[in-house]
Amino acid sequence: MRNSILKVTIFAIAFAFVEAAVVVYLRHLLGASQPQFNQSEVLLLLPGITFLEPQTAVKIIKNTAILNVERIREVATLVILASVAATAGKNLKQKIAYFFLAFGVWDIFYYVFLKLIINWPNALTDSDTFFLLPVPWVGPVFVPVIISFCMILLSLFYLTKSKKS
Repeated sequence: MRNSILKVTIFAIAFAFVEAAVVVYLRHLLGASQPQFNQSEVLLLLPGITFLEPQTAVKIIKNTAILNVERIREVATLVILASVAATAGKNLKQKIAYFFLAFGVWDIFYYVFLKLIINWPNALTDSDTFFLLPVPWVGPVFVPVIISFCMILLSLFYLTKSKKS
């Protein structure tokens, strides 16, 4: 079990670098500003996360062809993380736990690598677009970091507990 946890963690860290590199390229090619949104574009407001109307995605990535590629890349990212988890886990609960582990490590290291490469975010309160699917999700960076940290802790708790059972 420990060996699988280590392998999934190493994969997630390496994949986080790949994802951060893609975002660095996108920011360079398309501009790095975080668009401003008005209340009429808010679909759902939760503590720390704002879900925006689908059409607001073109404020984030103005080129619709690139926006569609980015959406497909986001789906591919989830498929890749799920595939690694499916390979590592022996049963459905373990596969879910490994997915949470991979996703959490990937997400935190994504921000670590952005900080190292382009010195962003400046603070954990900086606003970011988390996902574009199914609608744009935006909020401060600390929100996905906290959620990812919890995902890592819960998955490690389950995986180490299930090893003993």
